[in-house]
Amino acid sequence: MTKIKMTTPLVEMDGDEMTRILWKMIKDELLNPFIELNTEYYDLGLEYRNETDDKVTVDSANATKKYGVAVKCATITPNAARMTEYNLKEMWKSPNGTIRAILDGTVFRTPIVVKGIEPCVKNWKKPFTIARHAYGDVYKASEMKIPGPGKVELVYTKPDGTEERVLVHDFKSAGVVQGQHNINASIESFARSCFNYALDLHQDLWFASKDTISKKYDHTFKDIFQEIFDKEYKAKFDEAGLEYFYTLIDDAVARIMKSEGGFIWACKNYDGDVMSDMVSSAFGSLAMMTSVLVSPEGYYEYEAAHGTVQRHYYKHLKGEETSTNSVATIFAWTGALRKRGELDKNTELMQFADKLEKACIDTIEGGTMTKDLALITTLENPNVVNSEGFIKAIRSNLEKLL
Repeated sequence: MTKIKMTTPLVEMDGDEMTRILWKMIKDELLNPFIELNTEYYDLGLEYRNETDDKVTVDSANATKKYGVAVKCATITPNAARMTEYNLKEMWKSPNGTIRAILDGTVFRTPIVVKGIEPCVKNWKKPFTIARHAYGDVYKASEMKIPGPGKVELVYTKPDGTEERVLVHDFKSAGVVQGQHNINASIESFARSCFNYALDLHQDLWFASKDTISKKYDHTFKDIFQEIFDKEYKAKFDEAGLEYFYTLIDDAVARIMKSEGGFIWACKNYDGDVMSDMVSSAFGSLAMMTSVLVSPEGYYEYEAAHGTVQRHYYKHLKGEETSTNSVATIFAWTGALRKRGELDKNTELMQFADKLEKACIDTIEGGTMTKDLALITTLENPNVVNSEGFIKAIRSNLEKLL
């Protein structure tokens, strides 16, 4: 067959450990034989990030602004142990955090649903998409241990030098204190990304926080969402037959448990972090969850929701066989290829992405899967294959579809 041509490059961000091994297998087996792959390549592996003082991460994010679509492999966010293991110059920041900040994006995570991997919550029929605000709150917090009695205050110093003060707590004994912040511009970007994505997916949008307790911080989120919705999106939602509504986070959790799914749930940064893991686990596995960073300017960066699968990588280095699930990483590629095709009006590329996703699902539903899925499937006598065998099985199904 003639290979599918791409007119505009994708930004390709390579990564670390076992996912880097899978990345090459996916390209060799599932992409290069069928597509004239056109990518602008950036190596976000920890060694090269260290070598470039992490400039490569910034360059990859700026390239995403240039081309509009990126696909990213999982990467290491170093801790103290990694400093020693990789002989790092410093403890480099999370690449995801750097890219999110540059693109001003919101992270949307959605489970990949297949027959035979049933949700733990029996009435969940359709996947939820968790929209996570990717700036501020506890992730940018300042903290202090309080050794003993004394007052802690929030102080706002205006440009003219005058101050406003709020008492945090009058400590009578030792304790801890934390200061969080967010900025209106980031919340506005979060809101617009959520409304645009809801229109793209043609799904209802929920937003939840705790404004009854946090009457200024969380209430600001609620007010900004409502103001932008009323001014810019209400008519579009009405025309599309979609609903946006706000509710308290505890009410949202209760409603979610009784819902069938099929909508977008927008969460503040920490809520989104926790709830995306809950939803992915309840649907089966983090290895079966897509993740896309969407900016209000229309930049898209696709990746798997999971990490670098360190344990399997160490087995791989010893020459031992692994059975690593590559589905979320494949879906990162299909998401990016589909979006590239959509923006370039390249129907052939979009159809290829659809068929590759179907080949993945057909492979699992046909009983061939990696060990993580075999442990939770309701299918009888699954055929458990290794990492490479799984990708080759997907290729076999893909060739039938093509």
